[in-house]
Parts: sequence; structure tokens; C-alpha cells
Amino acid sequence: MSTSTVSAASAAPKKSDGRRKLTLPWILLIIAGGLALVSLVRLISGANDLTSVGQVSGALQLAVPIGLAGLGGLWAERAGVVNIGLEGMLILGTWFGAWAGYQWGPWTGVLVGILGGALGGLLHAIITVTFNVNHIVSGVAINILALGFTQYLSNFTFAEAPGGSSKQSPRIEDIPRINLGGLSDALSDLQGKHWFFISDLAGVIGGVVTNLSPLTLIALLLIPGTWWVLWRTAFGLRLRSCGENPIAAESLGVNVYKYKYIAVIVSGGLAGFGGAFLAITTGIYQEGQTGGRGYIGLAAMIFGNWMPGGTALGAGLFGFIDSLKLRGGAENVHAMLLLIAILLVLVFAWQLYKKKYVQAGISALCAVLLFVWYALTDSVPSQFVDAAPYVTTLLVLALSAQRLRMPKADGMPYRKGQGK
Repeated sequence: MSTSTVSAASAAPKKSDGRRKLTLPWILLIIAGGLALVSLVRLISGANDLTSVGQVSGALQLAVPIGLAGLGGLWAERAGVVNIGLEGMLILGTWFGAWAGYQWGPWTGVLVGILGGALGGLLHAIITVTFNVNHIVSGVAINILALGFTQYLSNFTFAEAPGGSSKQSPRIEDIPRINLGGLSDALSDLQGKHWFFISDLAGVIGGVVTNLSPLTLIALLLIPGTWWVLWRTAFGLRLRSCGENPIAAESLGVNVYKYKYIAVIVSGGLAGFGGAFLAITTGIYQEGQTGGRGYIGLAAMIFGNWMPGGTALGAGLFGFIDSLKLRGGAENVHAMLLLIAILLVLVFAWQLYKKKYVQAGISALCAVLLFVWYALTDSVPSQFVDAAPYVTTLLVLALSAQRLRMPKADGMPYRKGQGK
């Protein structure tokens, strides 16, 4: 199939749904607006740790495995395969990354972890693409299989190793981290002045350049890399055509099975990289280490409207919320009540503008309740702190549901030649 033929087909007139694409300028505008709002909340609540260098650095580390799982889901679903098995592929990445990492070093652990996740992706591709099994059933089966398989392997590998047990690996050597000495110190000092927006921006930049793992840098580069491959190459155009209309793609000469296989294997490899990142950066594998990050990564991908930039935004949001309970705990989450209340006021104004009065009323009621909760308390229960990342996941998906547009053939069964 010629690239010009596919390009012409993709350039055919389409009905506009009135939604604006999440382009880079819009992403930067959203980030700047969000940072200004967080800065305002920090000044009102006095929770100065919200945008500290340590907070942002921790949030980035927590966001990376979520973002890699989300990118993995994006690759698979852009080719028309729903990948609920991301959690299982993360688990495979953590186990294989730790197993190879403590024996042959962290970089070998990363490569083997990617391979472990890719094997999970290959299994998912065989089940869904070749045998046409329901994608959700296959993904759930892989999650269960990966958990049981790694528990079984741990019994005669880690349990027999010095310093290991059936539930955790021996210690793994860490990869040396990057710290831009003078710049990190200057940004930390500027953040400590607690100025509006400027100090918060310094905290965000300082968190990115302080104690930075090379694995984090690679993960960040995968975001524009994914965008370039899928949206600026002939390969990516063919792959995305399989997720939009595989019958039409086949009629133009695309080997749909091949592209679906490639996409799902890459999906598993990215999730495996996220799992290996968890094991290597924490220095150990532990049973249950992924903690549902594969599912949250899937939520980040949906929030990002199946786009790399939006997926990264979603992963950053979930990583930030997850890091709140590690630094300042109840105080930081209490400040977030104020932030959510202000956001709901903005939602209320937007719904009024759109003349959706029922939704506006619900948003206003929730905003008032949160303002009252914030005003009458000094902290929140520890159980709410632990549940904050998952509550945020549900809220984000609920609020963003109306603007989502998944690939048209996502999850739909396909057989070669079915359009003839």
C-alpha cells in the first residue's frame, strides 16, 4: 500500500464534533493554568510542600510506571486491541527486571523486564488477534496468570537467593542518578521563598532536574517518540488505520494481523519497562509492588483521549496525587479538597455557559460541600489519604467522559478477508 493512498484516505472530509484537539500549546496552557491554581491553593492553605522539589521529584517517579503503562495501552488500542492486561505485564516486568537485575546489573534487568512484558503482550496478541477471543477476557486472564506465574517462580528463585524470600528479591543495584548541582540548589532556594507561581514553577523544574534517573529521562523521551512514530510515519498511519477501520486498511494492502501483533507486543514491552522501572528504582522486587498501576495507566490513557501528550498529563496527575500521601499526608490531601472545590466552581461556570443546568447544579452542590468540609476540618481521615489516587481516577474519568473519542474499531473482532 502506498503512503500517498493512505494519506489521501485519511485526509477525506470528516464531520467535526466541535472538540478541540489537545495540541502542544493547549497542553502547555493547561499545565500553566493548573500550576497557577495549585499555587493559589498553596498560599491559602499554607501547605507549602504541595510544589516542593521533593514533592515533584517523588511525583515524577510515581508517574513514570503509570505513564509507561498508559503509553502501552495507547499503542495497543490505536491498533484496535483493548489491553486490560497491562497490570499483568507490569507484574512480569517487575519480576523479570528484578530477577535479571540482582544477578547481572540494573541495565540488564531493564532489558529483561521489557522482554518479560513483551512476552505478556505476545500472549495477549495470540489470544485476541489469532484466536479472536474477547479482549477483556484475555486481559483479565493475563493479569491472573502473571500474578500466579511470578508467585510460583519466586518460590524457587528468590527464596533460594541470599537476602531474598518467596515474596521479595535480593537487593538490586541502582542506576546512578543525574543531579545538576548548582541549578538544583538555586531552584530549591527559589522554591523555598514561597512566591506565587514563580516558586511553584521553580519547584516543578527543580523536581525534574534533581535526583533524576536515566530511566526517567528515557521514559520522558518515549512520549514525543510515540507521537512521532504513530502520527508522523507511514508505519504509524498503517497501524492506526487498523484501529479505525481494519477492513478498509486490508483492502488497501495493509497486513492487519502484523500491525496488531507489533502494536500489542510493543504495548507489553512498554508496560514491562514500567515494571522494571519500579523494581530497579526502588532497589527490590516485592509481591504486589505494582499496586494497580496498570489499571491507573489505562485510566490515564483514556483521560488523555488516546493521545501521548494527554496520557502523560493524566499520568502526571495521578503520580502527583499518589505522592501527596508520602509527603505531608493528611495536610496535603486536605489542601486538595480546596483545589477540587475550586475546580468544581469552574465546572459549574462552564456548564452554565453550555446551558446544562442539571450538571451545573450538581457541580455547585459538590463544590459547596467540599468548601464546608475544608473550612470545618484541619485534616482528613487516613483512609481517605490512602484512597485519594483511586478517587481521583474515578473523578477524572467521570469529568472527561464527554470529550472522549476512542479508535472506532477498538476491541472489535476482526478476521482476515471478512469484508469480502
